[in-house]
Amino acid sequence: MKNLYLYTLGCKVNQYETEALAELFIGAGYSIVDDPAKAQVIVVNSCTVTANSDQKTRQAVRRFKRNNPDALVVLCGCMPQAYPDKATELVEADIITGNKDHKLILDYVEKRVSDAQIVDIPEHKKGDVFEEFEVENFGGRTRAFIKIQDGCDRFCSYCIIPTSRGRSRSRSLENLSAELDKIKDAGYREVVLVGINFCCYGLDIGKTFVDPIELACSKGFDRVRIGSLEYDNISDEAIERLSKLPNFCPQFHMSLQSGCDKTLHDMNRHYTSDEYLALCNKLRAAFSDATITTDLMVGFAGETDDDFEESLAFARKVGFEKIHVFPYSERPGTRALSIEPKVAPAVKDERAHRAIALASELRAAFLSSQIGRIVNVLCETYEDGLVQGYTENYTPVKFKSDKALNNEIVSVKIVEVGDDFVLGDRV
Repeated sequence: MKNLYLYTLGCKVNQYETEALAELFIGAGYSIVDDPAKAQVIVVNSCTVTANSDQKTRQAVRRFKRNNPDALVVLCGCMPQAYPDKATELVEADIITGNKDHKLILDYVEKRVSDAQIVDIPEHKKGDVFEEFEVENFGGRTRAFIKIQDGCDRFCSYCIIPTSRGRSRSRSLENLSAELDKIKDAGYREVVLVGINFCCYGLDIGKTFVDPIELACSKGFDRVRIGSLEYDNISDEAIERLSKLPNFCPQFHMSLQSGCDKTLHDMNRHYTSDEYLALCNKLRAAFSDATITTDLMVGFAGETDDDFEESLAFARKVGFEKIHVFPYSERPGTRALSIEPKVAPAVKDERAHRAIALASELRAAFLSSQIGRIVNVLCETYEDGLVQGYTENYTPVKFKSDKALNNEIVSVKIVEVGDDFVLGDRV
């Protein structure tokens, strides 16, 4: 039996695909190990959303080969899919493929007969269909991640994802239903549906993004959560349908990117700040316990000081429960490369620090507002006498316990704010 080590960079879609690879290799007689030094095969599932992501991929491939030169190192995922020329420069990678056909990885590992580097990166094309898997185990996690959508048709000017992931395509409800049944039978109490552009699910198969959520909720899970959202297709009807699902978790991570309309236009985002705020208000009106979290980009090409101040003021106006702040990263092959003037790195850093300070202020205010509430916590970890888990709206909670309570849902009264979590007493 051969040992396989899997290393994942990037989003929850990548995490799901890594779990699918694990089951594919296990079915072929491999054993999954948590030490790359003990592996005969090492797979690096890459991300390319920023230049830093590419750097982490290169470092990982080189480190694994240097520390375990006899291992077969496989590079797959978004980085080689978007930038095949850069990927093939990594001579430490024995096999290089993309993210279109994951079954190729096992085939090439099994059939490799020479030391020559294998490069096979099938291109995404219009009309591609969703690559369907069924995953039953998620590495000991309490929550199961299930991919229902891939690709993106929006072509934001800064984003390489349409190149690395292809056009939007949706999973059939029949295939999803079969996987949900297996996940439920395996004992998972919470399932998280994820996609690259989640709210574009169904446009190619005559469905809407609410359909898979309703399907998951009908399976008897205690909780059904969704991954990152874009503004697209979140209609009044969709909100009304979601509000009727008692086990739907009202956590909405909805990417803003900028609160300045000029910058949103330059980014080729498909909404204005007023439209985004109106949607936030609708979600909060429909879900009394909703949390709205977001991504905020600073230092985008052409962003002036006034543009940044406008974006910061808008984020404060929305009052996000959490903000992920990141500086703009140039991606070859995107339209934003031609936008001038560029923002100096030092200015990007200063803006990021200010945005992070606002994010910390808003986060602290939200966590403080939870004191006194009695919440339901799905327990996930146990360390130093403290259980940690999450509420329906994804507030991290810790409370004292004399034992682990993994996968149990317990009531907790929140009494104190910690460092990006709240402390409570079990009721």
